[in-house]
Amino acid sequence: MPHLHMEYTANLPQLNADVALMRLNNTLVGSGQFAAEFDIKSRAVKVETFKVGTAMAERAFVYVKLALLSGRSPQIKKQLSESLLAVLQDLCEWPAGVEVQLCVELVDMDREPYSKTAIGV
Repeated sequence: MPHLHMEYTANLPQLNADVALMRLNNTLVGSGQFAAEFDIKSRAVKVETFKVGTAMAERAFVYVKLALLSGRSPQIKKQLSESLLAVLQDLCEWPAGVEVQLCVELVDMDREPYSKTAIGV
């Protein structure tokens, strides 16, 4: 735990997903909220087909969802959200003339039904 999902639109060629995931993971490790760096699982998906609103302007987005086991205070979740958003803002040089939205969502996962094991450790 946690699971980090990043989606980003295909019209952001400057965005390097590998670098983004490493920076986001490092931010989570640095938060002190997780037992081991090994617990953080992240993935990125480039979205080829998308719409942002209804205007004809060129638009893009990067959306990060962080799924955490329940139990953290609203203040801790807000700090995590803000620190991940700060990473997104500094990921790359955003394309001129493109309206880019950066979003972070934290969701609680119920602890009771969550199961995990590590093989080969």
